Amino acid sequence: MATVTSRLPFRIGIQQQVLDDLRMRLQWARRPRVLAKDGWQGGSDPDYLDELIRYWRDDYDWRTNERALNQLTHFLARIGDANVHYIHELGLGVRSIPVLLLHGWPDTFLRYRKAIPLLIGAAHEDSEALTCDVIVPSLPGFGFTGQVGPPDDVPTIKASAQLLHRLMTEVLSYEEYVVAGGDGGSAIAQSMAIQFPGAVIGIHLTDIGWHGNAGPALTAIEEKYMAAATRTFMEDGAYAAVHISQPRALAASLNDSPVGLASWIVDRFHSWCDEPRHLEHSFSKDEMLTNITIYWVTQTIQSSIYGYLAETRRPSLQQGDYVERPVGLALFPKDMAGVPPRRLAERRLNVVRWTEMPAGGHLGAWERPAEYAADLKSFVTSLDDPLTLRADHGKRASKVI
Repeated sequence: MATVTSRLPFRIGIQQQVLDDLRMRLQWARRPRVLAKDGWQGGSDPDYLDELIRYWRDDYDWRTNERALNQLTHFLARIGDANVHYIHELGLGVRSIPVLLLHGWPDTFLRYRKAIPLLIGAAHEDSEALTCDVIVPSLPGFGFTGQVGPPDDVPTIKASAQLLHRLMTEVLSYEEYVVAGGDGGSAIAQSMAIQFPGAVIGIHLTDIGWHGNAGPALTAIEEKYMAAATRTFMEDGAYAAVHISQPRALAASLNDSPVGLASWIVDRFHSWCDEPRHLEHSFSKDEMLTNITIYWVTQTIQSSIYGYLAETRRPSLQQGDYVERPVGLALFPKDMAGVPPRRLAERRLNVVRWTEMPAGGHLGAWERPAEYAADLKSFVTSLDDPLTLRADHGKRASKVI
């Protein structure tokens, strides 16, 4: 196994020429002539997209958002041949448990930005209260982690799980930790629990993962849910079908056109938010554009969607896989097909905590950070085998200013 060669502080600093090129492309964008404006039917609403692009070009300030992101503590680790970008914020309590937070597509580490301060606690809180050391990586193929291997070596869920386990144990020296995630992060969390049960104390998920949506001898309630999930995918799953079948063709256009990239991503934010009629109640323009700009400046849209094809060819999780480590589920009502039957989840997961959240969609940790953080902290606190921190923990993981 290759050794860790470096772990260095990292600051986001996009070259001005990259931002100037982006602005020029936005100024010269060629928008299609839409004959029938029917809102979000058939893709992103052309009127909304026009306004979003105008705002991106004229009002959005990357430097302001960049400075805000740099208030978090970023690092770049070298693990073998791969770079891994991650945020590491220490809990402020006497007892802190490390929690690895994993995003999915088409979001980034921004999914957890609002939840981070709620998880690490506050200085005025009860010093005996449990807090979390929060680690939020950019997943392999995403953002400031970028491509982790040769162009044809697309990171699978299993390979990403192995890399992130090395981040937690070899780079950060945590012997045990909790993993939390949604979307692709849910699948990686499950893979980590299966591959490394001695290190993963438990996992906290916002969905049961795509491999958990099938199985033999389904009950009537499970079959009804599966039928609804299938209908939802047939109506709104074209993005995944393209990612699986034609990722190279799609990526060539999205990597060259910021308008195309924004259209493809904002359509998902709209479709998966809590209230589609009020998109910006869930995500502000600045939040969405910061997320999109990260994809643009890192040129990771291709590597981020190639995972769909890789998992179709070589699935990392099989229907027979079972997570024996404790699992907490925080399920948001507007997440794609809605809340699954508990029995369906228990076919694949050792569910010890089941929470049906009052509101929120597929990116629930972003939309409802307070409720999400509270549920995650309750799950961590309830684990039967709490982590015993080593005495040198504070020194080992101290912040670099």
